[in-house]
Amino acid sequence: MSDSLHLVCPLCQAINRVPAPRLGQRPNCGQCHLPLFTGHPVELTATAFARHLDRNDIPVLVDYWAPWCGPCKMMAPAFVQAAAMLEPQVRLAKVNTDTEQTLGAKYHIRSIPTLILFREGREVARHAGAMTAQAIVDWVRSDQLG
Repeated sequence: MSDSLHLVCPLCQAINRVPAPRLGQRPNCGQCHLPLFTGHPVELTATAFARHLDRNDIPVLVDYWAPWCGPCKMMAPAFVQAAAMLEPQVRLAKVNTDTEQTLGAKYHIRSIPTLILFREGREVARHAGAMTAQAIVDWVRSDQLG
């Protein structure tokens, strides 16, 4: 990690520059003054998705899901638990493939839930199927984060 990191606010979408040593000190957004990390995944629209992938200097783990999907509903609490365990080293986000169909098509989502880990805006790992919170954390921390 460099001396400072760019982080997108999960609420107002402002880009913040945070010194790397302060990352674990629960930094707040310079614009809306709310926490940059809440321990919960961020719901992303197509516009917010691009901003988070392009402007976050930390990896972004995206859960592609749909409200009618049984395995997605089963995994949702585990994904929230994983957010609490992985932040602030990783931003966790959710994309509803029913409302954001272009994102599902762009990333060739064929089954849900599908998790994709992005680093520097590029896909570095993918997993299809529901996982427990610990399995998500272990998968992300394995060799994806270096």
